[in-house]
Amino acid sequence: MSGTADVGVVLVAAGASSRLGGNELKQFRWIAGKPMLLHSLQLFHQRRDVALVVCVLPRQYAGDPPPWIFQSDVDRLLVSVGGRERGESVLRGLEDLPDEADIVVVHDAARPIVAMEVVDRVITEARGGRGAVAALPVTDTLKEVNADGRIVRTVRREGLWRAQTPQAFPRVMIERAYAEARRTNTYATDCAALCEAQGFEVVVVRGSEQAVKVTEEADFALVEAMTRGGR
Repeated sequence: MSGTADVGVVLVAAGASSRLGGNELKQFRWIAGKPMLLHSLQLFHQRRDVALVVCVLPRQYAGDPPPWIFQSDVDRLLVSVGGRERGESVLRGLEDLPDEADIVVVHDAARPIVAMEVVDRVITEARGGRGAVAALPVTDTLKEVNADGRIVRTVRREGLWRAQTPQAFPRVMIERAYAEARRTNTYATDCAALCEAQGFEVVVVRGSEQAVKVTEEADFALVEAMTRGGR
C-alpha cells in the first residue's frame, strides 16, 4: 500500500432500489451486521493511500445523510449528489475529487463484501497506467435467447469474464472517458466500457465470488450466509 494518499474513491450509492420495491433504499438496509453502504465506506477508509471517498447519494439524502454514515473517517469523506443514471453519478463524484487523487477507484455500494486484496490489484494496475476491472471468468454455459425465451444459440464462454467493482483508472484516463460521454450523452453500464471505447488499455484482475451485487431480495440472504461462513 502506497504511503502517499493519491487515491480518490467514488462510492456509487445513488440508486433508487427499484427492483426491490418498498420505501427503504437497499444501500441503507442492514446486511452482515451494518448498513450496506457502510461496509464499503469503512473498507476504503482503512487504506492510507486513500485521500478522499466521495459517497454519491440520491439528492433527497445528500443534504441530510443517515447518521451512521459518519462511523467512518469524516475528514476523508465527502457526500455528493447523484444523477439520474449511474454514469451521471460517477461523473459528479469525479468532479468532487481532490487534485492529489491521481488514481480513481469506482465502486458500487451494492457490492458490500469486497476483499482488500482485490482493491490492491486494481490500484496496482492503475498505477501502472492501465484501467483495471475486478472480474471472474464465466464458468456456466451461456445461451442467447429471443423475446419468447427460445434459444437462438449457445455462446462460447472462452475468454468471457463477469465484470465487478471495484474498478480503478489513472485519473486522466477516466476523466477523458467521461468528458466524451458527457459530450455525446452516451454512458455505459460501467466505467471500463467508456475507457475501452476511447481506446485506453483496460485489463481484468481476479475478483471474488463473495463480491455479490445485491439486486434482489434473495441476495441479502446470500451475502449473510457468505459472511457467516467467513470471508
